[in-house]
Amino acid sequence: MSEVEISISEKWGYNGLAAIKEASTAYKMAMGFFALLFLVGLAFGLHGFFVGYRHVYGVTREIAWGLLISTYIFCVVTSTGLCIVSSFGHVFGNVAFMPIAKRAVFMSIVFLVGGFCIIFFDLENPFRLFIWNVVSPNLRSNMWWMGTLYGAYMVFMMLEYYCLLNQNHSVSRIMGFLGLAVGIAAHSNLGGIFGMLHGRPFWYGPYLPIYFIFSAAMSGGCAILFFTTLGARFNPEVMNETMQRAVKAITLLTIYFIVVIMFFTLWKIITGLVSEGKAPVIESFLYGKYAVNFWFFEVFLGMILPLALLIISKGRKYNLIMWVTGIQMIGIFFMRYDIVIPGQMVPVYHSLGVVEASHLLSYTPSWHEIMISIYGVSFVALLYLAGERLFNSHQLQKHEIVPEGAYVCPGCGAIHYMKEGETIEEAMKRHHGGW
Repeated sequence: MSEVEISISEKWGYNGLAAIKEASTAYKMAMGFFALLFLVGLAFGLHGFFVGYRHVYGVTREIAWGLLISTYIFCVVTSTGLCIVSSFGHVFGNVAFMPIAKRAVFMSIVFLVGGFCIIFFDLENPFRLFIWNVVSPNLRSNMWWMGTLYGAYMVFMMLEYYCLLNQNHSVSRIMGFLGLAVGIAAHSNLGGIFGMLHGRPFWYGPYLPIYFIFSAAMSGGCAILFFTTLGARFNPEVMNETMQRAVKAITLLTIYFIVVIMFFTLWKIITGLVSEGKAPVIESFLYGKYAVNFWFFEVFLGMILPLALLIISKGRKYNLIMWVTGIQMIGIFFMRYDIVIPGQMVPVYHSLGVVEASHLLSYTPSWHEIMISIYGVSFVALLYLAGERLFNSHQLQKHEIVPEGAYVCPGCGAIHYMKEGETIEEAMKRHHGGW
């Protein structure tokens, strides 16, 4: 007997635009608010694009990477982290993580595209990137590898999501593994762009490529906890038994990665204080210009407070998890800012005692940079809200009544169909490849 045929919209859990029309007034107002911010930010970006970003951005020759780069990194770090967290389930077979797969992969794509929207306006001529990346590749350039790897990463993630929608778990696992491998390669390469700049002592070395990967995993755990618990506020049905188990497992995983990042941060401070090139930056974190960024936003909001409250929550207090992970995402944003901007504030000839390079450089983002960053973040928020309605909160179980010849998978929660004479255990093995 062949598998039962059902419509694409029913199989995907796609509710159509009618679901948005039927949403509450508050929900529509939230979508309208982010849509407005998106359009206003886009207008600022287009103005800067045609006027010339040197005239409207706060970057200078000495500090060439500003707020847009740090926001771009925030988006792509979160995207990679969501991919890492989702891979624990449907790629590597941990049943507890399977229910968050669809939402995690969807948001991974959204964050990545949001990052691309932001970096588009940071490039003086972004169209040359698309042309010369293919026509004249430079295999020795980290920038070339970043564009290529992130492009491939997006393709694999989109294919993975399509396969998840179609409940084609065998192919989605392959796409997920390829997406994970390419995503980690792209992300470590992004850290390598900083780590290979020996003229910037604060960045130089093997620390950042490794830090970026673990930091991404922490960001991914934080993001999926926030979006899942927030989604449960819109649709309480999301928090079924399998999702509760997933939230508890991801909470424990996020706690682990927070501790790892705290360990990284401690040794960054200790080793930085004994380095002539890094010490001015570390001192600015401890008691200088960036002390509030570091101690309050990065350390307290990004690590200490989430660690304490996630432990208290035990993975079961969903409102607490929602609020603390939302706050943690703000702290994580400042983590990215504290990597990009302070790393450029020490002039290249500072250590040589050159008079003109004796002072530390400063940077203040312009309104154009702020609004373009808001434009990218608003894109993510708008797509998240739309996705929750269009795809029925990304639930894997989409039918109140299981069709004849089918069963609800106890692992991933999706509807699977059995072949003639096949048991549920045999069908599970066929769909999940023996995991």
